[in-house]
Amino acid sequence: MPETNLPIDFESQMLGLLGKAEFEQFKIAINSPSRTSIRLNSAKNFSLSWENTSIPWSSTGFFLDERPSFTLDPAIHAGAYYVQEASSVFIEHILHSLSIPRGIYLDLAAAPGGKSTLLSSYLGNEGMLIANEVIQPRAQILKENIIKWGLGNTVVTNNDPEHFEALEGFFDLVLVDAPCSGEGMFRKDPQAREEWSIDNVQLCSARQKRIMDQAGVLVKADGYLVYSTCTFNERENEDMIRFLTEEFSYEPVRIPIDTSWNIRETSVESDGKTFYGYRFFPHLVEGEGFFITVFRRSAEAYIQEPKRVKDFRHPYLKEVWDRESSDLDEEMGFDGIGKYYTLNDSYFRISKDWNLHFQKASQHLSLKYFGVELGKKQKNDWIPTHEWAVSVLPKNNFPTHELSEREAIEFLRKNDFEVGDLPSGWVLITYKNLPLGWIKNLGNRVNNYYPKEWRIRM
Repeated sequence: MPETNLPIDFESQMLGLLGKAEFEQFKIAINSPSRTSIRLNSAKNFSLSWENTSIPWSSTGFFLDERPSFTLDPAIHAGAYYVQEASSVFIEHILHSLSIPRGIYLDLAAAPGGKSTLLSSYLGNEGMLIANEVIQPRAQILKENIIKWGLGNTVVTNNDPEHFEALEGFFDLVLVDAPCSGEGMFRKDPQAREEWSIDNVQLCSARQKRIMDQAGVLVKADGYLVYSTCTFNERENEDMIRFLTEEFSYEPVRIPIDTSWNIRETSVESDGKTFYGYRFFPHLVEGEGFFITVFRRSAEAYIQEPKRVKDFRHPYLKEVWDRESSDLDEEMGFDGIGKYYTLNDSYFRISKDWNLHFQKASQHLSLKYFGVELGKKQKNDWIPTHEWAVSVLPKNNFPTHELSEREAIEFLRKNDFEVGDLPSGWVLITYKNLPLGWIKNLGNRVNNYYPKEWRIRM
């Protein structure tokens, strides 16, 4: 990429952080091309055909030798992988190396969904994630990516951090990937350089403190708080550690790292304890600029466990009773731990194990999506949704039809394509055995039910 000038105040800041010799290495790196990286969805059976190397701190993350046209790869539309920046995939290492207990998690600033899909994969069937985004259009993008990932353990919400006040001490883990000045994205986004200023850093810092003032109380006793930014400066990183630990009772967490990864550990003294942060510089790691730190809530902190309510009431959700939920699971060939709700006569399924947490959260948050939407039922027949098609839930009662790459792209464009002899009714379309969506064979014609708003326009 062509070299563009760095802001003078930013250069001064980085000289103080790195020293002159290392800053020159940093400048070369930040003006060099970045590597494309992806993370596989371990719940979907997919093998990479592109030349790749592993991201060292991830079991599911890979660098690609060349950047393909992701839009024209049907597998990404099936949720087989997510294009995610390598440094942020470090969260996977944090979860596994610390053996963080699964439970009820919150991603407070979740769009577009890379970190949420990572948390969803870690939780699997053993937890529930609330993925929140305050900005409405970004919440829609988050919802789409959660649906494609398809694990059914996530609730997508559209709320300001202050709306979570009633959920104090509710979460086993809270992740705050905070809105920041974006210094770590200078290589990928030259416009970020033009928008950077000391004043904007201070504005971001004030916004981060407001968010963390809300987030700090949401973690239950012995739970974890993860804070990250895509920026380098101390005001948005080390100073935030000081702010949080002076406001709340948290314990330090040190993450084990391999020295060959070249991740730079930093330490902050606060409240008589040493807290740790981890900074990713593009001249040291194959990834963008990133900072992350982990805290553990004091064992004496508050724990809020949701209580069973006699009669669940919600403005637009209707609870399906346990007996009918069990009957639905049996009918569909599911694993038998589902709890169902209806919205506009369409059935949604979540895990019964986290039903009380879902009910509590639904009373205080603006829901955009949850679990897996299955569709509407007409007597013994289903009108299935695209959400069910791309989920990991079984589709046992429907025939399938495998498409070639060319045919799959035409399907994703909502164009007509040759299908040959098919059973009548609903047919699940697959590519490399990955479900892509539905068609309905009416005999004289075939209707393509891929969502219009998601279709490929290239």
